[in-house]
Amino acid sequence: MSATGEPSFRQSVDLMFNRAAALMDLPPGLEEKIRVCNATYTVRFGVRLRGEIRTFTGYRSVHSEHFEPAKGGIRYAPNVNQDEVEALAALMTYKCALVEAPFGGSKGGLCIDPRQYEEHELEQITRRFAYELIKRDMINPAQNVPAPDMGTGEREMAIIADQFARMNTTDINAKACVTGKPPHAGGIRGRVEATGRGVQYALQEFFRHADDMAAAGLTGTLEGKRIIVQGLGNVGYHAAQFLSTEDGALITHVIERDGVISNPKGLNINAVRDWIAAHGGVKGCPEGTYNEEGLKALEEECDILIPAAIEGVINMHNAAAIKAPLIIEAANGPVTAGADEILRHKGTVIIPDLYANAGGVTVSYFEWVKNLSHIRFGRMQRRQEEARHLLIVNELERLSKDTGIGWQLTPNFKEKYLRGADELELVRSGLDDTMRDAYQSMREVWHSRNDVTDLRTAGFMVAIGRVAASYRAKGL
Repeated sequence: MSATGEPSFRQSVDLMFNRAAALMDLPPGLEEKIRVCNATYTVRFGVRLRGEIRTFTGYRSVHSEHFEPAKGGIRYAPNVNQDEVEALAALMTYKCALVEAPFGGSKGGLCIDPRQYEEHELEQITRRFAYELIKRDMINPAQNVPAPDMGTGEREMAIIADQFARMNTTDINAKACVTGKPPHAGGIRGRVEATGRGVQYALQEFFRHADDMAAAGLTGTLEGKRIIVQGLGNVGYHAAQFLSTEDGALITHVIERDGVISNPKGLNINAVRDWIAAHGGVKGCPEGTYNEEGLKALEEECDILIPAAIEGVINMHNAAAIKAPLIIEAANGPVTAGADEILRHKGTVIIPDLYANAGGVTVSYFEWVKNLSHIRFGRMQRRQEEARHLLIVNELERLSKDTGIGWQLTPNFKEKYLRGADELELVRSGLDDTMRDAYQSMREVWHSRNDVTDLRTAGFMVAIGRVAASYRAKGL
């Protein structure tokens, strides 16, 4: 607990777990087995850079091995520590269980500010970090499969995959040792957008249920809803872009490190992102009004608040001032346990992180399966689908001609209908189906039990129940 009485990230995860477990009939020993982290490896290694040897500290934590491999990202950040990595690993366990991805929970971190290093230096550091983990079987297609996280991306994952292949020259499944790779290096289309796309699908599913909208005091559809996004990184950008261009929502505020930019008529997300890429922040962006007090914008009037950057941005100090009736946690742990308590008593509906940002691990699962099967999705059936569709269209056109009805297809229908699903369409379809099913499993618990008053507790109960069932099946 911090000096201000705020729970740490790890304490927040444990408190949320305990609240859900208290409502379940679990033997005390099994409850403890699920809660605790199995193992954390700390590695310290040196890399010669700029004429001197620099020592780096990294972590790989395995929370649960009820399914193997364990799954979880690797983040590069200067404030990475063991407690944070273990909390994230625990969340991964519950996240995978909730969306029924057959993985245990793991997480990794390296204490480094990637912005301080050149690209070739980051490659040296990443290769050495990967080497330290690979030789301990902390990266392995059958045991532990990392993915990108804050501060890492496709480049780092490709480097790790290459390092594993160099150290395991006869492993035919070497590419499956890590997910989030670029498509030309064994990745899958749709992985970069996956977490943001999952946030969109989660909100779409929420808005399909009138009872759930009523709980948040919302009506109608996503069109015209005012949204505040905190953090326009990979997750925040894709969520904001899809919600604004495909669902008609208005992104009224974007909060970044240097402040906030706002426009009540809705921001052009691509233009804001391009400005941030060129100038390092939102200050001076002509798309809206700038204010240097970025985090204060979390307290502005809106319909939906999307914290999409780091943990703990909504805490005991600002929770009472949050006006959003609906919060969707695109980041890991953006709402502390203390803030969660305050918001629940206010009646704020929170779509929790263990569900809302599970799009990344879901599509990572698809990539892992693709790597193990050694064939891209859609390759076997796409043209056969097109051929069958063509038979139907040709027959309809023949009937129209023979009978003289003069019936015609709607413009562009033929082109759209005849196109077989490619890999990206199949990935999006699988992600949409996963997010729908996971949400329905949460809301069933939420609405069927009087002692469950929020989606987070419901999500934890579903996840804990599935992990417990897996352990019981193994004889524990």
